[in-house]
Amino acid sequence: MDKDQVTEQLSGSWQDTRPARDALVRQGAAVVTAVLDVLGDERSPVDWTISADVLCRIGEPALLPLAQALASADSAEVARRTGWALGRLDVADPAVYEPLLQHPHPEVRGDALFAFQRRGEAAARFVGRLVPLLGDPDPEVRQRAVWAFKAIGAGALSALRRLREQPATGPRIRSGALEALAAVGGPAALGRRDQDAWRRLTRIKRLTEIPQALHLCGSWYAVPTSDQAAVLEAFDLGDPEPATLRTGASAWNHDRHAWDRNRPHADCARVFVSPALDGWTLVFGHTSQDTHHIEDAEDEDGALEHVVRRRCADLSRRFGAAQWYGMSCGDGWTAWCIAEGGEVVRHYDAFDAEDREDGGGTGGGEGPAHPAEAGYLLPHQDGFPDDAFAGVSFSDPEAFRARSEQVKEELGIPDTCYATDIAARLSVDPGALDARTRVTGRGVLALTACGREHGHPAGALTV
Repeated sequence: MDKDQVTEQLSGSWQDTRPARDALVRQGAAVVTAVLDVLGDERSPVDWTISADVLCRIGEPALLPLAQALASADSAEVARRTGWALGRLDVADPAVYEPLLQHPHPEVRGDALFAFQRRGEAAARFVGRLVPLLGDPDPEVRQRAVWAFKAIGAGALSALRRLREQPATGPRIRSGALEALAAVGGPAALGRRDQDAWRRLTRIKRLTEIPQALHLCGSWYAVPTSDQAAVLEAFDLGDPEPATLRTGASAWNHDRHAWDRNRPHADCARVFVSPALDGWTLVFGHTSQDTHHIEDAEDEDGALEHVVRRRCADLSRRFGAAQWYGMSCGDGWTAWCIAEGGEVVRHYDAFDAEDREDGGGTGGGEGPAHPAEAGYLLPHQDGFPDDAFAGVSFSDPEAFRARSEQVKEELGIPDTCYATDIAARLSVDPGALDARTRVTGRGVLALTACGREHGHPAGALTV
């Protein structure tokens, strides 16, 4: 069977081509070359997932042809397609992938690692073969190796600990084993020597650390104090572990985006409490009680507002003032809550305000517009005339930007504010930290009630 015949049989929807795919799978090795030719043809009328499905279900006979196609791919798209199929072959024993772990092409080695990663705990018997990839010359392959060990889980711990306790068997392998240990079990998986080394490195880094802008995706509180012990008590946090700003940001972003049904409480076990930054202590994340209250509610948005308002009021009663801010790196969500002397004086949520289309006296939120918002448009407000962008294609970002700046200047339209703008006026913007930021004390990673019960989340962090 040639490429044209396969193309004719596989042209159609996923559902309509099912009988043809099943028939090709039964022919096995005899059709691998023709189906692979279709997969690698970017102009083919056949959806690439359809031809990939055939190769995946044929299994082992497609292994070496796919590896060769990936290694010789003349475009990133062909490499993506062939690599995707290579790592997902339906084979009885993943041992057939072992020779590919030494393949000269890094993407072949990486996709072979993915095949072991997919099998999780069942791949524990291959740990010895996977270890050398922790020191692979290619950084993406090394990362794939760490992910494979993470998927294997506890079955890999003893081998990884031996690597840390013995002289290096190759370049980068011991450091790769350290990252894999952290990925599998977090700080608790590290030996005492590694934990002590981590703390020493943290102390050294803190001495010369220059504050840098944090990547903001999530929420944080701000209180006007340098009394870290009081902040820890107010949030019911314990077991504080000194951390650099870089480590704290890494932990917050890691935990904020953690999703693993096999690792409960990964997103509510710890928070990062910053050193005092220009006199303000920032707390990144929620307590476990607040997190569960939000996640267990039928109306998560409403529960979030309730938690934030109550927490800010309590904090401001204790510290005189308190703020909460939220930002998303995936969409336009932004929010803030401002409390003074035990009372919430302003709560604004861009999505909630947009839903209610309330631009009246409340300024699009709960409570009157705050002086810190003066001179800005709120995110849900559109200050442009309906015909402002007539004739401009939204697919041309440069033209759209130029017209926007032109209309804003001509009509005096203010900039739109976000949580970071309000924070910059009222406390400190963590997205704008730099060498001018005054730092007092030290930051810590602290455990919530869930963290004290279940420990730190698994995952390697930067120092």
